[in-house]
Amino acid sequence: QAQLVESGGGLVQAGGSLRLSCVAPVRTFMWYSVAWFRQVPGKGREFVAGLSASFDKVIYGDSAKGRFTMSTDNRKTTVYLQMSSLKPEDTAVYYCAVDKTRNRRTPPTNVDDYTVWGQGTQVTVSS
Repeated sequence: QAQLVESGGGLVQAGGSLRLSCVAPVRTFMWYSVAWFRQVPGKGREFVAGLSASFDKVIYGDSAKGRFTMSTDNRKTTVYLQMSSLKPEDTAVYYCAVDKTRNRRTPPTNVDDYTVWGQGTQVTVSS
């Protein structure tokens, strides 16, 4: 089973920026949507952003719209989440995950549609 490794988290002041990375073995992201989720203690995982299997469509959760940007590198082995204008409520563990279903044109937003999760990276935004 493919392994995903997230990095880039840390402590940042409100209004600041961070870029998260999710690295996977070659071809892991081929034919499958990949997404970013986040989770705070005591709550379920929240959809943040997703990239379609064809790499041509990105959708964002309401909390990310206008502030976060999801992208990938040319080799399609790393996906990024550029986060700007961070708020204390963005504090969470951020995970990347791969879709269970091949070739979806739109990345799903439901956590149950995803398999292969990374270990997560902590993002803490101070006020």
